[in-house]
Amino acid sequence: MAEISGPPKPGPLLSLIRTPEDVKKLGLEELAALGAEMREFIVSTISRHGGHLSPNLGTVELTLALFKVYCPGFDRFVWDVGHQAYPHKLLSGRNETFHTIRQHGGLSGFLKRSESKFDDFGAGHASTSISAALGMSVGRDLLKRTNRVFAIIGDGSLTGGMALEALNNAGVRHEDLTVILNDNKMSIAENVGSIAKHLNRVITDPRWNKFRKDVWGALGHLDKVGKGWADQAREAARKVEEAVKGMVLPGSLFEDLGFRYYGPLDGHDLPTLVDFFEKLKDVPGPKLVHVITQKGKGYEPAEKDTAGKWHGLGAFDPETGKVAPSSDPRPSYTQVFGEALLGLAKDHSELVAITGAMPSGTGVNVLAKAFPDRVFDVGIAEQHAVTFAAGLACEGIRPVVAIYSTFLQRAYDQIVHDVAIQHLPVIFCLDRGGLVGADGPTHHGVLDLAYMRTIQTMVVMAPKDEMEMVDMLHTAYAYKDGPTSIRYPRGSGRGVPSREPKLLEIGVPEVLRQGSRVALFGIGSMVETCEKVSDLLREVGIEATVVNARFAKPLSPTHYQTILAGHDLVVTLEDGVRSGGYGSAVAETMADLGLPKRHLLLGHPADRFIDHGDNERLYQDMGLDAPSIASRIRQTLENS
Repeated sequence: MAEISGPPKPGPLLSLIRTPEDVKKLGLEELAALGAEMREFIVSTISRHGGHLSPNLGTVELTLALFKVYCPGFDRFVWDVGHQAYPHKLLSGRNETFHTIRQHGGLSGFLKRSESKFDDFGAGHASTSISAALGMSVGRDLLKRTNRVFAIIGDGSLTGGMALEALNNAGVRHEDLTVILNDNKMSIAENVGSIAKHLNRVITDPRWNKFRKDVWGALGHLDKVGKGWADQAREAARKVEEAVKGMVLPGSLFEDLGFRYYGPLDGHDLPTLVDFFEKLKDVPGPKLVHVITQKGKGYEPAEKDTAGKWHGLGAFDPETGKVAPSSDPRPSYTQVFGEALLGLAKDHSELVAITGAMPSGTGVNVLAKAFPDRVFDVGIAEQHAVTFAAGLACEGIRPVVAIYSTFLQRAYDQIVHDVAIQHLPVIFCLDRGGLVGADGPTHHGVLDLAYMRTIQTMVVMAPKDEMEMVDMLHTAYAYKDGPTSIRYPRGSGRGVPSREPKLLEIGVPEVLRQGSRVALFGIGSMVETCEKVSDLLREVGIEATVVNARFAKPLSPTHYQTILAGHDLVVTLEDGVRSGGYGSAVAETMADLGLPKRHLLLGHPADRFIDHGDNERLYQDMGLDAPSIASRIRQTLENS
């Protein structure tokens, strides 16, 4: 790895950009030079601490053209997801603080309304931009304002049903709204589904490209006869163009939805983009501009990436493209899950896996490699994924739905209505449960224990280590009375030795240490914290009982009554919101049992979102690190 000495310095042109108005002062050659500086600065900065690289390298020219032609701060720009908006941040006054991105107290890795007046809409999930932009355009009209509204959405995000719902509504309303389709054939992994195939046909159809080149090139010669003749001829050709598109191209899809379709345009041809957007100013109504870009543009290792490695990554050497090796030899929960899923699938031919555009991120790529016909990547469509799983379960298939905790939130109704009410044995595996560090509040998986626990017929589990996760996967498969949920954290497991899986008794916790006065109940990754708290208490003469909850729902009343006997203080600890989570389940159980115990219910605050930053620091800020918890327990015992 190259030696790091201080934050990267922006180039001479980039260092002059303080506001979007500064971009307008530059000519096309200067804009091109600025774009090169931006790419170099993004690569240099992200190489230090990691972040989203390829999506941002692909949107440099597009962002420059939009800032050159339109007025950020007045016009509205809604970037779908926001992980392709680093160029937007650089051009809107944040190049001097850009080195703090995704770090504690620094810039967010996504757009954030509280961070800048130029961030019109914050998001970390896909497919939201068109809905938000439509709302802004309607609000503009109600207030009789004149600003323009843009939604910049990737082709991967169009696989989300919400984006299609918004397109349908926007076209019917005929609002003055521009949707820019940033088409790079990738979301994180390669895009799947009919829409991706549709867009690829638009791009590659030789009949359309040859027709357009020949006709428009010929019409250009009419300028020699007279400008009026050329304009009239081009208008006639435009009408012919629309008719031909409808006959030979699937590009009419968007026009059938009520949008005027333009493109495809080369998203890296800055002069063409600037010229096009200048002309687009005078076109009213809903418009869809199809722009072709390349993820990783300008940085060779990222340009060659087809597996999504350079979409988002940790530190790397910008000169060689070599990613910093992990210093942790322990396998990740995701890796262990993938291997365990494959092992289970080998023994049970009816087991399949479903994911939403995240085969490698969730580990189901391991199963896909061995049994490609038993893994279903449905795109960024979590709602569809869940109901699709319900349909499979109705036919006797055992679906495993592997989706990040934060993304499964989007399918809550389907989990309730289509799976739980019908007692279907769908297995939900929630990766990235708990804090996820630099990705921040849109990606922290801190709600799942609570939202899954509220669903009738759902069994909710969280393992203390990676081998217990394997036990839970086998337990979930063996359980056929309804749906099950297993949540586990991002990153490495605890490095426990591998062994044969075993079935767990539903609802029964595990006592790891026996003590008195204080009972520490941890669930999932927080069991390790409970053990550390116990060690600290032991140093001051307090022997605490440590319990691995295993289950947030159901809780065995008999076992909990036995464990709670002889303890004055009950402490529950979870990597999730306090309200409605595991601690609430214990409080409810104690109330049902008539046990008036003093209870410290520790977890994430109920009324505050946790920002981005290093996990260890975030736990300290919340008082969920072992020293803070031990101190609070001592104070509680002293005051009781």
